[in-house]
Amino acid sequence: MHADMAGILIAEAQIGARVRELGTQITSDYRDQGDLLLVGVLKGSAMFMMDLARAIKLSVAIDFIAVASYGASTESSGVVRLLKDLDTDIAGRHMLLVEDIIDSGMTLAYLRSQMLRRNPASLRICTLLNKPDRRTADVPVDYVGFDIPNEFVVGYGLDYAERYRNLPYIGVLKPVVYMAS
Repeated sequence: MHADMAGILIAEAQIGARVRELGTQITSDYRDQGDLLLVGVLKGSAMFMMDLARAIKLSVAIDFIAVASYGASTESSGVVRLLKDLDTDIAGRHMLLVEDIIDSGMTLAYLRSQMLRRNPASLRICTLLNKPDRRTADVPVDYVGFDIPNEFVVGYGLDYAERYRNLPYIGVLKPVVYMAS
């Protein structure tokens, strides 16, 4: 797996430090809000969300939603399919939507509009990685782990064709790996 990387973009220690910082900020922002529901976008956000939940010093509830827009490609198809809906009613609850990476923003814009229709008390967005140069949809992002360049990255939950999720760092995948597919 490591041989498929062109390099490490964000080291494991950097990720851990930034997740703790985000947890501190979210704790501060929600301290007086009461009920906080973290909703992770599967599968990529799972590792990030679990570490983030442990870094938030409040009682939190957790749920997941799954969508597909990439498949085995490196580019979003632009068509978002809901694969798994929430198990939790979010009406009247403070919701933090947790994403692994925001690229074009199209998937997140779709999810945000769907969640707002369910009348949460509030809806904020947290992402580990943000690619501002790729954004085509205007989506408000409240918490950003790292702004990154337009590179194809994997690791710490992010994948290419369901591989590399278990890397403890964010690595840049060599183009030869995904160009060969």
